[in-house]
Amino acid sequence: MTRIRFQQSLEDLKENLLVMAGLAEQAIQRAIEAYRVRDLSICDLVARSEVAINRMERDIDQAALDLLAMEQPMAKDLRFILSVIKINADLERVGDAAKAISDRVRSMDQLPLVDLPVDIPRMATLAADMVRKSLQSFIEADAEMARTVLTMDDAVDAMNRSAYKTLTKAMEENSVVAPQALNALMIARSLERVADHATNIAEDVIFWVQGADVRHHKSVQQAAKQSKPATN
Repeated sequence: MTRIRFQQSLEDLKENLLVMAGLAEQAIQRAIEAYRVRDLSICDLVARSEVAINRMERDIDQAALDLLAMEQPMAKDLRFILSVIKINADLERVGDAAKAISDRVRSMDQLPLVDLPVDIPRMATLAADMVRKSLQSFIEADAEMARTVLTMDDAVDAMNRSAYKTLTKAMEENSVVAPQALNALMIARSLERVADHATNIAEDVIFWVQGADVRHHKSVQQAAKQSKPATN
């Protein structure tokens, strides 16, 4: 494979990944809209998009593996292909999370509407923003933008913990709302996973652009703080 053909293949790989990213991002937006308006027809769209996402995941993985086998790329090109493979897997799981949310919406269809002490749309907006920003950092090969995604994850984690606390309390105090609260709790958990996948994508962008492995950055920072000697 000539260098020009190889570079074109890398561009094609990137374009296909971005198409898949668009499907995954749309699936999350649709799933949350289905939750907001309780529309099962939107859940059907999410289910169909999952099929397309799964098919694209297989195709992208195969294309990336073919490039690795035929060209044996080095340095940044190698990091790019490896990052595409990992981002591909995270996007597929974002699609899975969207499907999980839409399944919860289906199970809530016959339940009466109740006012729950949790702001699912707000949590969804933040998680979706993380996905969008992580993908933008990939498009622009912008490691600094990717690093900002890492700092956003704490907010989603905090919202998930708060949702768990308030919803379990609501279930204990009023069994009538228990089914709705349980579904909302699982939706919050799915959104927390979406944020985790966005974080993974951002980490992979940093690895591709800078060659830096920033996985487990939280545990590293926490360990550094714990090992830091106290000052008087």
